[in-house]
Amino acid sequence: MRPEQIELLVTPGTPTIHPDGTRVIVATSRPSLAADAYVGQLLSVSLGDGGSGTPHRLTQGRHDTSPRYSPDGRLVGFLRSTGGPAQLAVMSADGGEPRVVTDRLLGVSDFAFSPDSRHVVIVSREPDAGRYGSLDGVGATAEDPRMITGHRYQANGLGYMRDRPAQLFLLDLPDLDAEPPVEPVGRAKEAAKKDADTSADQPADQTAGRTADRDDDHPLVPQVTQLTDGIADHRGPVFAPDGRTIYFVAALHATQDTDLRAGVYATDVDGNGPWLVTAGAPDLGASSVVPTPDGRHLYVLAGDTGPEGQDFVARNQAVYVLETPAGPDATGATPRRLTDPETMDPSGGDDRLVPTGDGAVLVVVNARGRGEVVRVSAGVDGRAEVRTLHSGDDVVTGVAAAAGRIVVTVSTPTSAGDLAEVTDGDDELRTLTDLSAPLRAATDVVVPAERTVTAADGYPVHGWVLTPTGPGPHPVLLNIHGGPYAQYGWNLFDEAQVYVEAGYAVVMCNPRGSAGYGQEHGRAIKEAMGTVDASDVITFLEGAIAADPALDGDRVGVMGGSYGGYLTAWLIAHDHRFAGAIVERGFLDPDGFVGTSDIGSFFGHEYVGRDPEAMRAQSPFAVADQVRTPTFVLHSEQDLRCPLPQAQRYFERLLDLGVETQMLVFPGENHELSRSGTPHHRVQRFDAILDWWKRHLPVSAG
Repeated sequence: MRPEQIELLVTPGTPTIHPDGTRVIVATSRPSLAADAYVGQLLSVSLGDGGSGTPHRLTQGRHDTSPRYSPDGRLVGFLRSTGGPAQLAVMSADGGEPRVVTDRLLGVSDFAFSPDSRHVVIVSREPDAGRYGSLDGVGATAEDPRMITGHRYQANGLGYMRDRPAQLFLLDLPDLDAEPPVEPVGRAKEAAKKDADTSADQPADQTAGRTADRDDDHPLVPQVTQLTDGIADHRGPVFAPDGRTIYFVAALHATQDTDLRAGVYATDVDGNGPWLVTAGAPDLGASSVVPTPDGRHLYVLAGDTGPEGQDFVARNQAVYVLETPAGPDATGATPRRLTDPETMDPSGGDDRLVPTGDGAVLVVVNARGRGEVVRVSAGVDGRAEVRTLHSGDDVVTGVAAAAGRIVVTVSTPTSAGDLAEVTDGDDELRTLTDLSAPLRAATDVVVPAERTVTAADGYPVHGWVLTPTGPGPHPVLLNIHGGPYAQYGWNLFDEAQVYVEAGYAVVMCNPRGSAGYGQEHGRAIKEAMGTVDASDVITFLEGAIAADPALDGDRVGVMGGSYGGYLTAWLIAHDHRFAGAIVERGFLDPDGFVGTSDIGSFFGHEYVGRDPEAMRAQSPFAVADQVRTPTFVLHSEQDLRCPLPQAQRYFERLLDLGVETQMLVFPGENHELSRSGTPHHRVQRFDAILDWWKRHLPVSAG
């Protein structure tokens, strides 16, 4: 795969199944170099008795995402972006012109239909007055100064967040069979303006439940009613079966600035709320909630953050169930845990619980590089029922269930993503699409070979090797993933495909500290970074080279991003075998991380501790004077996860030491450059990386 062929990476999102089970809709997205943006539309696939497997393009938008059928099956809602913030659009399930029904200044990020399909709750950021273009003529550099009073006030990919929290809004859906509204002109427009000016003179209600002000009396989109308020983000809304109660996840407690707790809350459609539903488990950090069909219980996906509320290192989430409180004044029941967090990590895919309709939920579980589909039910007599429905050499990334059918989006070693149906009792998926066929037609996709290498202490290190076609031995690139609590897996990895196409064997593994192998595996590097994780990747590298004569052990480079950047910088200070290194968006200076990173108030302390000497003992910056390896430092200007000064200080130190080094900084990009940066920058990044290896680790040994 060549860098410019990222345009052929068509990635499907989470699907939605029609309530009658006859068809499924999914949004696709791909990088477009022509638009220098991501483009994609909604595809519809018939399930029928066998499924046609031929997608039908349902929409023609620039970037349509997140489709959902309404409960009655008449409508499809989705998010549409035409270059600006995404807005909610609805269309008939039988097809036709979509109608955009919101005009939120900062867009819409999520939505949910009411049980009667007449209303929608949306998630949208509400800016403080005068910020983010809410006041004509006041640009970003002319806004009032910000008073910062807490630790967590910014987020990577967003920027400042306390002055634009995500709130919930309710809107009544228009009748799509009625004539659409038209924008007034001439005398009608003047009359509407006068009416708007008169309305503006009236006192406005600033509490939750208020109706947003309109500019005219002839709105092109329905009015919305704000249901929540405050500086916290409100996310993951879902209606209760009664159609009046809305559950959501938020951190509304007094210490939300200093811990990772998040509760499940409820409000009603009139904005009376919120009230805490998970009061019986105050240390949970919830991420998703769904009610049972009878409304008597709630399933919650959450992690236990411990008594201090900050214990997150390799702490898997679990599925919980609790009785639904009778109302705002009722005491929330204590949630009952249904899955074992020590051995199961149900936070794969889009990190949501998916109701099956029969009282159970589906989750995607990270396991040894796989994304498995697991069914969880509260069971009877207090005995949970947990059953794996699919586990294969692939990675499920999204799940939908309706009418007894389960459809997933899944990536394999040769596909960036496809739709497939899960058949209960049969571990094999029934593939419905072939979205990566153009990629395979244009290039040879190399299938990784699985390997397990035993470390000196007897620990099995699991990973993969990709080898170029043609005679070897080939130079080797040791790739290290970020996280660290993440995993390489059985999905098509564009990075590895680009490097193997260029003639490099790619070695990648999941050392201790990674996800997918249980909490003990992940917590092995807590306050011990650069120990067993470093020895594991070297062990795997050496084992892979020893097992395959096509790999040239005398020509090796190392590279990684985020935590992978950390471990790369750590390795080249202690091991001088590498011909070159690439340190990308690295966690390089734990001391400087605090106060600059969006997660700096807790991440570093939980991983490397608080003792200055202990922090220094795990710091790549502290041992940079030992580096001899030519090093390429890659970073993004707007990276708030591992901020730019992490790279600048490290680069400056290498320069002072006389190490051959260079730094490439991408404007306008954040921590996600390699995954979701602008297509042009992603290609430039690949070109720069390949140029570095061409100079320091040429494919030809001569």
